Amino acid sequence: MIRKITFSMGRHVSSMARGATQVRRLLHGGYVRIHPSVQEALVEGRPVVALESTIITHGMAYPLNLSMAREVEEIVRTNGAVPATVGILRGQIHVGLTDEELEFLASSKNTVKVSRRDFPFVLSQGLSGGTTVSGTMIAAHKAGIPVFVTGGIGGVHRDGENTLDVSADLTELGRTPVAVVSAGAKSILDIGRTLEYLETQGVCVAAFGESREFPAFFSHQSGFQAPYNVQDEEEAAKLIDSALGLGLSSGVLIAVPCPQEQAAEGQAIEEAIQQALSQARSKGIRGKEVTPFLLQKLTELTDGKSLDSNLALIQNNARVGSCIAVALSKLQKARRNGNQPGRRDMTTPKPVVIGGINVDFIAKAQNSEILGGGQTNAGRVRRTFGGVGRNLADCLSRLGQAPLLLSAVGKDEHLESVLHYCHHMDMSGVLQLEGRSTATYCAVVTSAGELSVGLGDMDIHHQITEQYVFQFKENLCQAPLVCIDGNVPLSTIQYICQLAREHQLAVCYEPTDENKASKPFLSDSWKALTYISPNLQELRAINRTLGNPMPAELPSRLEDVVQAAVALACPLLAHLHCVVVTLGAHGVLLCGKSLGGSISLYPGAHQQAAAARLCAAHYPAIPISREEIVNVSGAGDSLMAGILAGMLAKHDTGTCVRMGLLAASLSLRSYEPISPEISTSSVSQEQVRSRSWPEAKVWKME
Repeated sequence: MIRKITFSMGRHVSSMARGATQVRRLLHGGYVRIHPSVQEALVEGRPVVALESTIITHGMAYPLNLSMAREVEEIVRTNGAVPATVGILRGQIHVGLTDEELEFLASSKNTVKVSRRDFPFVLSQGLSGGTTVSGTMIAAHKAGIPVFVTGGIGGVHRDGENTLDVSADLTELGRTPVAVVSAGAKSILDIGRTLEYLETQGVCVAAFGESREFPAFFSHQSGFQAPYNVQDEEEAAKLIDSALGLGLSSGVLIAVPCPQEQAAEGQAIEEAIQQALSQARSKGIRGKEVTPFLLQKLTELTDGKSLDSNLALIQNNARVGSCIAVALSKLQKARRNGNQPGRRDMTTPKPVVIGGINVDFIAKAQNSEILGGGQTNAGRVRRTFGGVGRNLADCLSRLGQAPLLLSAVGKDEHLESVLHYCHHMDMSGVLQLEGRSTATYCAVVTSAGELSVGLGDMDIHHQITEQYVFQFKENLCQAPLVCIDGNVPLSTIQYICQLAREHQLAVCYEPTDENKASKPFLSDSWKALTYISPNLQELRAINRTLGNPMPAELPSRLEDVVQAAVALACPLLAHLHCVVVTLGAHGVLLCGKSLGGSISLYPGAHQQAAAARLCAAHYPAIPISREEIVNVSGAGDSLMAGILAGMLAKHDTGTCVRMGLLAASLSLRSYEPISPEISTSSVSQEQVRSRSWPEAKVWKME
């Protein structure tokens, strides 16, 4: 049973299903442009700060708005980050603006104020506008920018309990994982109800500095306390990092008080606010037109003091936000580089795994028969994280080997979940691509575990290019082992084989599925491989590609299976060191050079030994009942990773293989492709020695 399911499910390549949200399609459908300087910074992992543009289009008059925008961007640069002002120009979302584009927005008379609800209309009509806090959060999140600086957020309007006038900024903070650095909520709002609403939305709110006093935009004091406070940018960065790591899909609000020397007198501004509100009501001004009207009136009523405070707090927020972004970038970079306490020394050469990452949706039917004709079948649907390369890297990491994973994911709704799930792995080399979809696979499985239908889209795996992998040449050339799966483009596989030939690298090829198994064998590239780990179907496909004799049908009886596997593996051993044939419920068959009854897993061990001969050794699987099997999608990958982990630890062949069998047994009993129970204590030389094992049966292959 393991064999059948491993072939059909455990080796799939998948790519994300197209069911994304409307906003995601909007932003990834040709409507967005990321400025080259911003894109470069994001790719290189440098800090970027998003900036809104309604303050340019609706908050201040020209040319003061333009000089303010330029000053804020310069403050961001001075403090070590890259500014990314977000705006809409002629129906296109821009993340990062040129100076000409800033001037266009600042001087235009007919710009629109763009929040979440406004995107479809504004873009479809080719209009230009400034993005609100809500609109900027959406664009920043989709671009992969975690920190956004603004003046103040919207909130619950005064008398909001009667009008239900609540800013979309608050709901956006509840559903978009971006940290917003602001001077709290605008003092023209009902701050108490605003904080209550943020609590309802699950937004983590922290005052910046020594006090928990929640700032009221122009004033230090609002009369309300924030739930938490962070003393400095390092504490703020840690808070944001924790929020992102949890994958809560909600934002963080960092409330920064206006500089004391510039803060306007709170009571005087409060009186001006009441007067301005009265005028707004008498003029029938409501909705999104209220804030610009009130800010303009406040400037008049306070003789410009509120405007001075407004400019000062925006500049201060830019300084604080930039420092937080820099601290967050350093924190994330340190983790990627393994400089956290408890991580292994990064000067030690690490294995490298190149292959796919995907999100799996496994639907298992409750009944033995799946009804067609559009009927709904009772069952259970689970989300897991797989991909052959990811599975191998996951298992090797749990077994203490900490490989570098080279793969690609999309900057979409799955990204944070993938990164959080893989937090124990070295994901620093994984490409995060704007406008691409993380690979997703959907499998419908019968109650007996048989695959009924699988759907997948593997487009993103084409981005694991030779040019991308070339950036890690030094890591590859120093690696004790390189693993590559069949998801990877042919040109990348050929490049790895070329490196292996030039630098005598040990390379293991995991065929992935029957259709992809033959990629290296389309040329002489395969002769530079050290190991391959096919199942019987994949081994037959490889021989078909090479033009070797092969059986028309594959046997099922163990003796016949072994005989067929030996015949198919034999011609490959003229160049490969070892062929590891996974046999599912029958266990595993090692084919290679033997001396003294043990097949070598280590290249060069028998090169000088004239007595070495080709042999095959069969190791039975650990018995497991059908009822105990929970998930089969990672059993084969766990088996191979366990064997490779044993090899990297320099164990003997029998110990390596049985470590693989232990890992596979644990994963079969887990809902996850790679069991969280796999560890250096549960899969180890000591565990192997503590169990009784059936003897491996050895055959001569000549």
